[in-house]
Amino acid sequence: MTDLSSYRGKKNVVLYFYPKDGTPACTIQAIGFSDRENEFKKLDTIVFGVSRDDVLSHQAFRDTHGITVELLADTEEEVCRLYDVIQNKIVDGHPKSCLLRSTFIIDKKGVVRHILQDVNPKVHVEEVLKVCKALTNGKHAN
Repeated sequence: MTDLSSYRGKKNVVLYFYPKDGTPACTIQAIGFSDRENEFKKLDTIVFGVSRDDVLSHQAFRDTHGITVELLADTEEEVCRLYDVIQNKIVDGHPKSCLLRSTFIIDKKGVVRHILQDVNPKVHVEEVLKVCKALTNGKHAN
């Protein structure tokens, strides 16, 4: 179990929520964060991906695509509900619980400094890096 409070005073945290392991957009996003992980580290920032998939699904996703950022399993939707990223939609006439692709950037004090929602996975990592650079330089990007 990961406790974000253990990073307080030490690191900024990027907490990105994504719908499903292995889907095209989620794969682009996870690979993007993994490819730029060293840049985040230089900014005293750790990246966590969160979905409702289980640990075994995360492991297969990491192994298949070379994902290096830590993926957190929220099968009970506890964290997803805390961050209000679950939305109920009507799909094919039936109610369905959907996870909104969202990212929360939390500073070293534990304060959410920026929220990105309905993100474009192709440019998302670059946007998050810009916000993290501004945080590191003492500017608030919100």
